[in-house]
Amino acid sequence: MKPVAFTLASAGSLAEASALLAENPAASAIAGGQSLMPMLNLRLARPSVLVPLAPIVALHGADSDGASITIGAATTHATISDGACPDLSCSNLAGNILAGIAEGIAYRAVRNRGTIGGSLCHADPAADWLCTLTALDAEALTFHPDGGRAIRLADWSTGAFRTVLRPGEILRAVRIPRPGAAARWAYRKACRKPGEFAHAMAAALDDPARGTIRVAIGALGRPPLLMEGRSIDPSHLDERLRTAGLDPVARRMQVTILRRTLEDLRA
Repeated sequence: MKPVAFTLASAGSLAEASALLAENPAASAIAGGQSLMPMLNLRLARPSVLVPLAPIVALHGADSDGASITIGAATTHATISDGACPDLSCSNLAGNILAGIAEGIAYRAVRNRGTIGGSLCHADPAADWLCTLTALDAEALTFHPDGGRAIRLADWSTGAFRTVLRPGEILRAVRIPRPGAAARWAYRKACRKPGEFAHAMAAALDDPARGTIRVAIGALGRPPLLMEGRSIDPSHLDERLRTAGLDPVARRMQVTILRRTLEDLRA
């Protein structure tokens, strides 16, 4: 199939893009297009106007300081996996956290064009960045003519493929706090084959400097489930997922992935 007819609008700045999106409720932003284009072809999405964001300079680049890393929303997965932007390290990893996450996303052709911001705005419950950045306590930094916001990723998604973005509001960057020197990280997901979206996933950060373990459970058909505490018991997850309506097979898969993720965290 082919998409319905649409107009491709050009924006040279965040302000111009915001105005185009705000003035037309049927408009949609597009970054790398790796999620949106298949939806257009299947006519699951039918915007009358597409506003490309990737050419906007303000959405590129990355900054790093002692407290956090800020990555532009139009930064591609490949840029992150190739180590071309600042990264986070943990005491139990030989490599870097963000590069490891990005390397596990889909295939190289997708990583070359797909962006971290596009993934978050698409808000697929089984996407890597939504789950892992929730566990890392990241913030989404937005642009809006009336003033941007800093939104915790734990509060970002309101449901499958839905976010808290207002009309005309654009995700411009992601800010990720640096874990302490003794922090430990683990991330696992279950896929039928490499490159597919996960059927179960768990990301865990144990940061003694914060005094807590943060675990995000993804691929639930809804926003990630966040668990926090000095210890995480996988057996408690089953009841929470039962309440959320998951069937026994899905619950078993999620609990197994969480248990293995916690084992990696302690290894």
